[in-house]
Amino acid sequence: MRKIVEPCGLHCIKMHHITVVFGEQTVLEDVNLHIHCGTLTAIIGKNGAGKSTLVKALLDDIPHSGEIEFRNLRDEKIHNLTIGYVPQKINIEKYTPLSVYDLFASYHGKVPAFLVKSRKLYRQVKELLGVFEAEELIDKQVCNLSGGQMQRVLLSLAVMNGPDLLLLDEPEAGIDQNGMELFYKNIGYLKKHFDLAVILISHDLEYVRHYADHVVLLDKKILCQGSAQEVFESEEFKKEFAMPFWQPAEELPRETGHKEKETPYDASYKKKNVKQDSRREKR
Repeated sequence: MRKIVEPCGLHCIKMHHITVVFGEQTVLEDVNLHIHCGTLTAIIGKNGAGKSTLVKALLDDIPHSGEIEFRNLRDEKIHNLTIGYVPQKINIEKYTPLSVYDLFASYHGKVPAFLVKSRKLYRQVKELLGVFEAEELIDKQVCNLSGGQMQRVLLSLAVMNGPDLLLLDEPEAGIDQNGMELFYKNIGYLKKHFDLAVILISHDLEYVRHYADHVVLLDKKILCQGSAQEVFESEEFKKEFAMPFWQPAEELPRETGHKEKETPYDASYKKKNVKQDSRREKR
């Protein structure tokens, strides 16, 4: 587990000409980005713009051309890049007897988690969960976690081995307003106390303009990039989203002190509610 340190600002990650082609279709074209540790870069764009494809290319999960360079500006040396990843969701079957500790142990340990419980690893996991206000979840079943709880657990898991780059692929899915506030509070803590850069894929433009240091508007290629104000005021943004020019962001609601609802992390939950609502309308 990485020692908590302030970002030095001297580590930079450069993406050169990242391109993804499936058959005759170009999904991502000539993406060039330059980001530093201690910053949150938000990637925005319409559905099908290539945002998640970029994440998969960075994870080396799909064939692509171009290169990713991780350089220390202090000595100008190129280093190996370690990436942490928080997906939109993970599929855990209901009643799966897997605790949060078991999840960490299976990822980090060299022997099956059910064979032996390491006291040292248990303390380390609980300490790391505590960074994200989730230490009380260590013995909970993963299948019973709410959306916000799951994201805090996945964040803890993603930074366990001290990544240089943290990728967050639409992590707001399934989180209520209080959970969102806590999520971005945790991201702010990461920026200040972990020596890493953060890339966030998001559809929540209000939170993006409130929290992002750098914004990239993507539609297969980079249309524009800069501060949230610069991007939101651009002609490219207006064409993509048919939205008015930049307006001063209203103060986002703060934590009310209400606890997050303990809704199980169930991908079918929203679908069930939609069906029930449609039945009520028919009646």
